[in-house]
Amino acid sequence: MGASDLLDRSVEAHGGLGRFEATERVAADLHVSGWALAMRFQRGALSDYTGTVSTREPRVVLEPYPEPGKRGVFDRHDVRIESADGTVLEERKNARDFFGGRRALWWDDLDLLYFAGYALWGYVGAPFIFTRPGYEIEEIEPWREDGEEWRGLRVRFPADVPAHSREQSYYFGPDGLIRRNDYTAEVFGGWAKATHYLWDYRDFAGFKVPIRRRAMVRRRSGKPIRAITVVGIAIDDVRPA
Repeated sequence: MGASDLLDRSVEAHGGLGRFEATERVAADLHVSGWALAMRFQRGALSDYTGTVSTREPRVVLEPYPEPGKRGVFDRHDVRIESADGTVLEERKNARDFFGGRRALWWDDLDLLYFAGYALWGYVGAPFIFTRPGYEIEEIEPWREDGEEWRGLRVRFPADVPAHSREQSYYFGPDGLIRRNDYTAEVFGGWAKATHYLWDYRDFAGFKVPIRRRAMVRRRSGKPIRAITVVGIAIDDVRPA
């Protein structure tokens, strides 16, 4: 079994490509916390919101954001904050180009919106989006943990798709579900090497979704530093939107 077979198996385990492609948008109710937000002076900013995610393109709407009566829109490379009636209050084109400088110390609402938007789009889309043109996959050495062997895929994202890093590794349990995702969170810096665990899968409208996620610093050995939660995500509900 090669990389393509492993991806096909995982896509089916998560609900099937047909169901994903037939769904234009997915809404998720989330609670996000962790050291990463606190270190950029954004503690509590994502503690309770709904993310509506396009399955067609990198586009996510966060609501309420950054406060009740407003919403944040991540649209591939651009971000904006709108009022409830759609009036644009703030916007930033090519948001990733601005990372660096003072953003090594603190983020504003548009910075966080960009990070949260592309991250959520990638989390909801995996593994389905990896079947699309422009994504390059190859099987890598498995990861062994908790008495299981998790088969691995290295995924290279297209250059025009915002992501933590263009090259990431995904590890799949015997059931085909994603257990772990390794990447570098480049908007924090090249040093921000993370390992992201997914567990407690539930069925939502035919999709298998992990309602618990936890990102931690990744050691050179590949093992996580479990004492620190870089980002923790809890999901209450997922539904077609």
